[in-house]
Amino acid sequence: MARKHNKRAKKHSTSIDIKAYAQALEGVFKKYPTRKFNYKQLAAQLGYKPSMVKAKIEMALAGMERNGTILMVDRGKYKLKYNAVYTAGVLDMAGNGNAYVVSPDTEADILIRAANLNHALDGDTVKVSLYARRGGKKLEGEIIEIVKRKRMDFVGTVEIGKTYGFLVPSSRKMLVDIYIPKDKLAGVKHGQKAVVRILDWPKNASSPFGEIIEVLGDAGDHNTEIHAVLAEFGLPYKFPEDVEEEANALNQIIDEKEIAKNRRDFRGVPTFTIDPADAKDFDDALSLQKLENGHWEVGVHIADVSHYVYPESILDEEAVERATSVYLVDRVVPMLPEVLSNGVCSLRPNEDKYTFSTVFEMDEEGALHDRWFGRTAIHSDRRFTYEEAQQIIEDNHPKGKKADFYDAIRTLDGIAKKLRAARMSKGALSFDKKEVKFNLDAENHPTGVYFKVSRDANHLIEEFMLLANRSVAEFIGKAENGKPSGQTFVYRIHDDPDPTKLQDLSTFVRQFGHEVRLNSKTAITRSLNKMLDDVKNTPEANMIETLTIRTMSKAKYTTQNIGHYGLAFDYYTHFTSPIRRYPDVIVHRLLQHYLDGRKSPNYGTYEAHCEHSSEREKAAADAERASIKYMQAVFLEKYVGESFMGVISGVTEWGVYVELVDNY
Repeated sequence: MARKHNKRAKKHSTSIDIKAYAQALEGVFKKYPTRKFNYKQLAAQLGYKPSMVKAKIEMALAGMERNGTILMVDRGKYKLKYNAVYTAGVLDMAGNGNAYVVSPDTEADILIRAANLNHALDGDTVKVSLYARRGGKKLEGEIIEIVKRKRMDFVGTVEIGKTYGFLVPSSRKMLVDIYIPKDKLAGVKHGQKAVVRILDWPKNASSPFGEIIEVLGDAGDHNTEIHAVLAEFGLPYKFPEDVEEEANALNQIIDEKEIAKNRRDFRGVPTFTIDPADAKDFDDALSLQKLENGHWEVGVHIADVSHYVYPESILDEEAVERATSVYLVDRVVPMLPEVLSNGVCSLRPNEDKYTFSTVFEMDEEGALHDRWFGRTAIHSDRRFTYEEAQQIIEDNHPKGKKADFYDAIRTLDGIAKKLRAARMSKGALSFDKKEVKFNLDAENHPTGVYFKVSRDANHLIEEFMLLANRSVAEFIGKAENGKPSGQTFVYRIHDDPDPTKLQDLSTFVRQFGHEVRLNSKTAITRSLNKMLDDVKNTPEANMIETLTIRTMSKAKYTTQNIGHYGLAFDYYTHFTSPIRRYPDVIVHRLLQHYLDGRKSPNYGTYEAHCEHSSEREKAAADAERASIKYMQAVFLEKYVGESFMGVISGVTEWGVYVELVDNY
């Protein structure tokens, strides 16, 4: 009986083994759906010596042939059966009516012709039936299932007939109009912009059916167009009443008992802010004082949003959903209601405020001798614009009010320059891409265009914010032995660039006389920085800077740290802008959690927050770019019919991009 039992067990084990081989082989065939394989080639794909696994592979192949997964096309050679391969991915619409599915299972994107979309829309997660494209050059397929719709709400202009209407979508990637029955028009007028929600898409209908859920206003009206931009990217421009009510009910009094019990008091230390001239949400402030040992104590003080916004409160839930403030051409759509973002949390001058601080003991060479983290209270003595701070940095003999904090700003500028030089020497990249800004009149109509320039004052703030962010990440993420601590945390990561994209960039810039050396990581960053410096003030500058940025991976939030390539940091996070970024609020909470000596929480919830925040960050950036494009179009209306010199900065399937040489 024992022998029979062993035989049965052995047979059962073998069947499991063959099943595992079949699954692995199916993965190979799906990855290369047009190729033919013999058992030796398949063994190599799986990483085995052919002689060791021949019998098992042949048994697995026989089973796969029987169940119709593969076909024997030559003696001993197999390939996937036509139209038997399925994969899933995200649909990306092209401008010609066709689309591509981006799938992790295939080497190349899968072409989906317009006739094979089967009601799938841009961004949908779909299941695809694969087959070889004519000539076998590219993958082609057909959508057989919509796994998940990316969105159901669309923005556009309404056209009304006698008994029905249509929404003509604004997005160039939404290629079908949406049919609106008469009883779903909600009083919208012909030619107005609105938001429509898709309710159904009957199988044989050429257009989806929808209903008006919001009338935005008349097309061409400034506020209507800006609200349409926000709605297009799923970004709310109003706060729900219950959110505003909770914000208005907050206790805004600075409590001396709270400071004495839980905070380090910096209100007697000279403190100031440096921000854009039109800023109202002051996230950060700096303090500086000389220590008895000759070193400097530099305080980086950040608005203590987590003191006011409790986890799972109504305010918190709204902030989670928004994840970020949105900066459009003519306005800020805040993550938090204005009573918080521009009021109680904002580090305005001549007001006591609760803050969360990183305090550094440094010398004038930028060397770090000690650091401290904790909750604090500050009193900002002065609010500087970047222009005012820059004037102090450049002026050796300031007079009047400008002389306030002269020594502090110049000392911090000197330290910041040392920090920046050290960062660049370790392989950080120096992007200084032009940022388009508009001069606006009282009605927010553009009267002029200019480029924002980053100068020493901007770099001063940038370097101390980078230092604070890196230090917090190291404090939590790095154990005393120098290895990862394993504690749950939210990191800001930036992966290495794709080698193929780097090679393409290198080939492209060579025609302009520039070189990107690819023989080592150090060589890459040094040659990129040299190139970016060399192209300044050349006709191709903006184009090459843009292409270089596109070559880079996208930075994102995650609990899994891999470092930050662009900054050359092994540990990095976002701590310094909790008024406008929800990940910073999470980081504040986690930092206090660990300062209190508590155990590491489960990372799962935090990773979900990271994914959502990264997605919302992209939507906010897309909305900002869309608002710039809209304002550019409005500004250029008065020049229709005139000719200008320009440089072609990009060519896509949508058209050609031209950068005008002169600004107006």
